[in-house]
Amino acid sequence: MDSVAIRRRIALGTAVLTASGLLALAAPGSAQAADSYCPGRKVKDLPFSTGTVHVYKANGYVCAVTFPKHSSTAKRPMSVSVQARGNRPVVDKGRYSHHAGPITVHAGHRCVWIKGSVGSGKVSSGWILC
Repeated sequence: MDSVAIRRRIALGTAVLTASGLLALAAPGSAQAADSYCPGRKVKDLPFSTGTVHVYKANGYVCAVTFPKHSSTAKRPMSVSVQARGNRPVVDKGRYSHHAGPITVHAGHRCVWIKGSVGSGKVSSGWILC
């Protein structure tokens, strides 16, 4: 084997290792894409007949996102609402295909009331995270 063939094999091996390393780094980020709408840790899921509201908490802030039960590209009515006790609710309501929200409010140590809907299905948490 001459030196040109050896260099080609080394270059090919380096390219394969680099590509596999980049794929390994990219894969975990894409697996967490659905959960990256809100910062913090997931503290509650509020499932209902047509979807789920995911609730996150970080540094006194509460964040919520409504996802439909079945993914589709068709737009449908969706909403998410977060209300810290003593304040007005913050609402995201409209016709969406993938999710409603995220909605983030500063709750501090106060209770929050979370609502979500997809089509005719809805959920209302009552006062939680007190």
